[in-house]
Amino acid sequence: MMSSPITMRAVQLSAPGPVDNLRLTTLPLPPERDGWVRIRVEAFGLNRSELKLRLGLGEGVSFPRVPGIEAAGTVDAAPGSGLVPGQRVVAMMGNMGRTYDGGYAEYTSVPLSQVIPVDTDLPWEVLGALPEMVQTAYGSLTVGLDLKAGQTVLVRGGTSSVGLAAAALAAWRGATVLSTTRRPERLALLKEHGVHHPLLDTGEVAPAVRELYPGGVDAALDLVGTPTLPDTLRAVRVHGTGCFGGSLSNQWTVREFSPNEYLPRGVSLAGYFGDATDLPREVFQEILDAIEAGELAFPVDRVYDGLEQVSQAHDDMEHDRATGKLVVRVRH
Repeated sequence: MMSSPITMRAVQLSAPGPVDNLRLTTLPLPPERDGWVRIRVEAFGLNRSELKLRLGLGEGVSFPRVPGIEAAGTVDAAPGSGLVPGQRVVAMMGNMGRTYDGGYAEYTSVPLSQVIPVDTDLPWEVLGALPEMVQTAYGSLTVGLDLKAGQTVLVRGGTSSVGLAAAALAAWRGATVLSTTRRPERLALLKEHGVHHPLLDTGEVAPAVRELYPGGVDAALDLVGTPTLPDTLRAVRVHGTGCFGGSLSNQWTVREFSPNEYLPRGVSLAGYFGDATDLPREVFQEILDAIEAGELAFPVDRVYDGLEQVSQAHDDMEHDRATGKLVVRVRH
């Protein structure tokens, strides 16, 4: 096997600000560390949390920093872990790209707890799209909502990458899916991706949900944030659950929260913010197998070739030019 280089290319964020603050640079290769896995990165997806980091909305982050809360590639070095060089893995979450350098690089080093070994022949750009998206969607549906086959679920923010993934997973698990978009031209896209009831979000969707299900849906996942959460909860039946699972609006806080005024009678509110441990290896492998078999699909909107394209990808994400996941292929 070829020896590892001593330097690598990476995209470093010098400080919060415009896309120009994302700069392609050369850095030392991360050292081998017990309990950590150095990964030769092949592809990584972009995430809203990385946009928030660049816009100065991240907390507890020091700069300069290599962003990126996920990566897909092969093991380069993993002393004492049981993983072997060349083995395919994905990594996600924890403090990747926050307190230590993340996936926007040719190599990244992450704690073993953030790594999932995989057995798949899926193309790197497909695998690179999945870790954080699937983890968040799966965790929201299971930990957040405890969704069961035969139940109804509303996904608010349905054309986001996590929204599309949540809809696909929910339908695959036997649920009936309602999902929203603010753009009329995207309703057909939701239908194409397995949504049973696409809904136009005019700022209020509860009345449309109640027309379909007068008693309300069993569960609702809100990925937009606190501005839409009260209306989302009004779409949920008594003894149903709404889950706050994301903030596309960049608004996370409910100020002067009064439960009796905020929560509809008998409706529960859960939150979900998870980690790699919420996505068991066997579950992720089952999902990968279903994708390979054509039983599941997660839309990748655009694939960018090379780290040189990260700034363009960030600009596209910031200006909402995509439906579904954006992926950077590191080696092409």
